[in-house]
Amino acid sequence: MQPPPQETFRRRPDGAVEVSELWRILWHRRLMILAVAGLLAGLALAYGLLTPSLYTASAQLLIDPRDRNVVSNDVNPNTVSPDGGLAQVESQASVVQSTNVLARAIRTTKLTEDTEFNGAGLLSRLLGRIATDAPAPDGTLTPTEARTLANLRRKISVRRADKVLVLDVVVTTRDADKSAKLANAIAEAYLADQADARSRAATEASEGLTARLAEQRKRVEAAENAVERYRAENNLVAASGRLISEQQLSEISNQLSAAQARTSTLRSQVELIAQQRRRGALAGSSMEALQSPVIGRLREQEAALVQREADLQSQFGPRHPSIGAVQNQLVHVRRLIATEIERVEQSVRTEYERALGNEKLLASKLETLTRQTQGADQASVRLRELQRDLEAVRAVYATFLLRAQETREQANLDTTNARIISRAQPPLQASWPPTFPLAAAAAVLGLGLGAGLALLREYAAPHLLSRSQAEALIGAPVVGVLRPRTAPPRGFGRWFRRSTGRQAEADGAAQLALLLLFKPTDVPIPAARSALLISAEADGDEREHAADLLASAGVQHGERVLLVDTTTEPVQGGPAGLMDILRGECSFEDAIHFSDAKDVALMSAGRPKAATQKALARSYAMRMLGDASRHFDIVVIDGGPLERNVKIAPLVGMVEEIVLVARLYTTRQQEIMRAVESARVMGRSVTATILIDADGRG
Repeated sequence: MQPPPQETFRRRPDGAVEVSELWRILWHRRLMILAVAGLLAGLALAYGLLTPSLYTASAQLLIDPRDRNVVSNDVNPNTVSPDGGLAQVESQASVVQSTNVLARAIRTTKLTEDTEFNGAGLLSRLLGRIATDAPAPDGTLTPTEARTLANLRRKISVRRADKVLVLDVVVTTRDADKSAKLANAIAEAYLADQADARSRAATEASEGLTARLAEQRKRVEAAENAVERYRAENNLVAASGRLISEQQLSEISNQLSAAQARTSTLRSQVELIAQQRRRGALAGSSMEALQSPVIGRLREQEAALVQREADLQSQFGPRHPSIGAVQNQLVHVRRLIATEIERVEQSVRTEYERALGNEKLLASKLETLTRQTQGADQASVRLRELQRDLEAVRAVYATFLLRAQETREQANLDTTNARIISRAQPPLQASWPPTFPLAAAAAVLGLGLGAGLALLREYAAPHLLSRSQAEALIGAPVVGVLRPRTAPPRGFGRWFRRSTGRQAEADGAAQLALLLLFKPTDVPIPAARSALLISAEADGDEREHAADLLASAGVQHGERVLLVDTTTEPVQGGPAGLMDILRGECSFEDAIHFSDAKDVALMSAGRPKAATQKALARSYAMRMLGDASRHFDIVVIDGGPLERNVKIAPLVGMVEEIVLVARLYTTRQQEIMRAVESARVMGRSVTATILIDADGRG
């Protein structure tokens, strides 16, 4: 794992964990994080492998808010809402999931016999939950159907994409064919339910209208009886929808108008005849005479006789006897014409007098009927009001009758504009569980959870994370970062080892640390350079390893090195050591021992006896370091955890360097602070730090 870029945050003087150290925490806790991620991924994988597969099938319904316009006066409204019908389609999505539709689908597919939906599994049978259903009233569900319906609701969903009028009926079951069958059954049940609902609405409307027809019929009869009764009471007899008096008045008025016109025409003819007679005009020139067929034939005879007379005169002369006979005939014809003209004129005068009398008679009748009609006007006003009421009641009755017949016919028509545009097909792959994506998601979640747990654990008990944090926390520079040894030997025997090639890297780091602790100088140093290594109690192995490496580094530089171990348990009757010197019971030379290679001199803790007085111990410690300077160049003292090794307190104030050894990512900051505080209580502060980095990322 690559570290994040270095953050530029000011470190707190107490050495607390900063944001820039988070990657170190995560890297150090990587095994725990990976373990949590692996555990969750394994659980998800096991869940995916052990969970029964689920299959999802979908059927699509197109629902047009505009119903089919089969009849112009439909019972069901055909209007579209201002939002384009989307709200209506959303409402239909709820209808698809309604109890009526799902119950119809359950009965169609016999879903109550399916153990996946009716809950009739082994556990239910053992608990005695499954019993024979009693017959349910019409329109209600049996307990088995209700249980099946509740299970079906959990396995279906109805969705609508944005801005479309298509509903997706989605069903998820353990069988692919069952999912497709149920999705199609629900879609078909919805269409059937809509058709039944519209049919029921039309039937109910027809029944309601039919029930009102009897009432409307009675109202019409009552209105008709009121009109007839009023007419009888007021003698308002009607024929063809009109009163007799009104019809007579109209007829007499028309006859009077015609009689007046006839009288006027005849008067004109009589006056014309009189004028002609006064002027002596040619008789028979009136229109009636000219139009008379008798006069017309006589004039034709007259013309024929005149022509014959002329022919005879031209042929035989004026005195021929035939001409006289013709003249006699001509006189006779002209006399007949005059007689006929007189008769016609007399007929005109007679007809005029008769027309004038008829006009006077009609005028008299009109006056009489007018007076009668004026008396019936007040009664006619009420009659017309009753007639208007009758017409209104008749119109309502006719509307109810027509509407009842229309709605009765609409009960057999399906005007729903919905259809299945895509039938569900059995899915080829399971929709759940998605084993590998689920495992991958669980692994990612596990990484996040593991990282969170790592951070929580770190902040609950902070550990040492870096060189800079160690310097800020301890207040001393880090002089070296060493690698731990894989199997460190314990006890006195660890000083009698030889360096191998595998320790080359560690030896190099120890040499650099030694150079930083004791900088070389050309001026002779009167006393041996000394370093006291301390640590937390849990870092004993790393402290011993650091002491060995420092001693080995001094030998490689040609220095004479004395290793003092203050942590071994004193043995009764064992070799003399440090505690014997501090009590003044032995000399310096008697307390040291050399390894086989004569590279390093060793000094043990000594024999167990009563502790020495503090003042004498400091004096003997100063004498011991003085004696060490005559034989050695460097003294490395393994001081152990100071809070448990108070007996070496006299050496704390005498040594040149107090070196704290700690493990990165392992040693708790609280333990380090106890070690630092122990040194301070003994009169010194830690002057340097050596870190042990097992990961090599210090």
